[in-house]
Amino acid sequence: MSARFSLAIDLGTSNSAIAIADLESGETRIIEIAQTLGPNQIGEMPTLPSAIYIPHSEEFPESSFPMPWNDAGERVLIGQFARERGALVPDRLVTSAKSWLSNPHVDPKQQILPWRSDMAEEKLSPFECSRLYLQHLRDAFLHTERVQGRDWDLSEGEIVVTVPASFDEVARSLTAEAAKAAGLGDVILLEEPQAAFYAWMAQMRREWRNLIADGDIVLVCDVGGGTADFSLIAVTDVEGRLELERVSVGEHILLGGDNMDLALAYALNAKLEAAGKRLDSWQFLALVHAASKAKIVLFEDGGLAQAPIAVPSRGSSLLAKTVSTTLDRETLEQVVVDGFFARTSVDDLPRESHAGGLQEFGLPFAPDPVVSKHIARFLAQSLQNVKASEKLAVLVGGVSAGTQVLMPTAVLFNGGVFKAAPIRTRVLDLLASWNGGEPVRELQGFEPDLAVARGGAIYGRLRATGKGMRIKAGAARSYYIGLETSMPAIPGYKPPLKALCVVPQGMQEGTELLIEGREFGLVTGRTAEFQFFSSSVRSGDTPGQILPDAERELDDAGLLEVAIPPLDVPMGQVVPVRVSPVVTELGILELWMSHTNSDRRWKVEFQVRTE
Repeated sequence: MSARFSLAIDLGTSNSAIAIADLESGETRIIEIAQTLGPNQIGEMPTLPSAIYIPHSEEFPESSFPMPWNDAGERVLIGQFARERGALVPDRLVTSAKSWLSNPHVDPKQQILPWRSDMAEEKLSPFECSRLYLQHLRDAFLHTERVQGRDWDLSEGEIVVTVPASFDEVARSLTAEAAKAAGLGDVILLEEPQAAFYAWMAQMRREWRNLIADGDIVLVCDVGGGTADFSLIAVTDVEGRLELERVSVGEHILLGGDNMDLALAYALNAKLEAAGKRLDSWQFLALVHAASKAKIVLFEDGGLAQAPIAVPSRGSSLLAKTVSTTLDRETLEQVVVDGFFARTSVDDLPRESHAGGLQEFGLPFAPDPVVSKHIARFLAQSLQNVKASEKLAVLVGGVSAGTQVLMPTAVLFNGGVFKAAPIRTRVLDLLASWNGGEPVRELQGFEPDLAVARGGAIYGRLRATGKGMRIKAGAARSYYIGLETSMPAIPGYKPPLKALCVVPQGMQEGTELLIEGREFGLVTGRTAEFQFFSSSVRSGDTPGQILPDAERELDDAGLLEVAIPPLDVPMGQVVPVRVSPVVTELGILELWMSHTNSDRRWKVEFQVRTE
């Protein structure tokens, strides 16, 4: 059955959105999302806050939160009211569930959220939170369209879910699995920076071809509420037509607008304490919320010198106990612009880790809050990645000797942080200072909250119709599987773990490779451990290439335990296999082990991590 429409979901760390593209007309629309705004109060908003509130069994009367598609309501609160209620009762609020999917130290299917909460009721897993968001978005979409006289069969559409370019394969696979569990079927995964670029091209229409040219390198700089995500896209001329190729992606950096709101709250709290006013922990959370709103007001209206801040009390005499202060423009500029986007040099890179030997366990937040330094490191790593591949080096027009970073010629901003013109201006000034004073131009016309959803729907339409410009991308990283060294045992010596390259960077969707000329030994009849590795800077590695020391040269991508069914050989015996990596049409990595002497095959998937 041919597709009738393309539906895209931007499953954001802080906010989510939906867009639909009609394949015949080409029209793309943002869907207003029905959600709870209060007890027995439902409204529609263009975004759904990615927040879940788990109410106490006696907190609200029964059936206080019916939904248009479910009279009994959802078992948890999702969206705007969940975020607002959770600010008052934070130990029942789940946020940043998406970031937990890529945490290498937890099982994303274990019930661990809200993190550090002492609530006795059942908690939720990061995977279940993702499923709940996606199911709510699915139901809200179908309801809203049905009310307007449009009934859709999801099986007749291309369904796209966007993910950070920095997501590892486990997080990507879990997102696809959560979408299927939410009733969306097999979804296509698309990197968020690419989606933002598709949205920009659509908004510029044919004019985009006059705004970028052969030799351009576009930095897509995406900083949202909780994460920073960077990609570089190269523009080339092939036989008189422009082509686009993603040449580099950044690390998964937990740093964004939420950090800025917290920093403002600490600055304001110090101001209050200097005036003899002390806030309790609940009031401080209210201060963070108020600081965020004041920040937006000041950035939106450059003529305002300050914005009022009011922090209420939970006492009965609410007005009498309200604590008031102001956020002035000088403090805003100093804390947010100069603090997070400091004027650093190109070789000033972020500090790697905290100094303390023992740390509180949780999300791996970026230890250095200066976004400027993270951009510099991304551009330095991009240069390293390009140098590793002759093809990429030619694509970007060569690399001059002594160059420290791969410098973009243009930048496309995305994410709520860049709604603020002073922040965009600072990043442009920063890039120019690294570029010997030569300006890096801004690609105008971005839509920070909705571009990713809109671009995802456009990508789905391009994919379904085969018409229009698509970005060449493929696997964002090279992937490797650990190989135990075959050598005699030596007392006191543990040989290094080798690594076999199974997926080269850039391997396209719908591709299967056979690693030719090599056989490997697979242990059958018992549970086997597979150690995976990855790299974003080794674009030149090829399938079958073996690196002598995986742990020193590569990034850890997870340890999997897989039960390998037995053959007609003694349990635990090693049998010869050949390795075939696959990147499915949906963008999911699979690894097949084929028995050399029979037709038996075993599949090793990137799944939930195990300790």
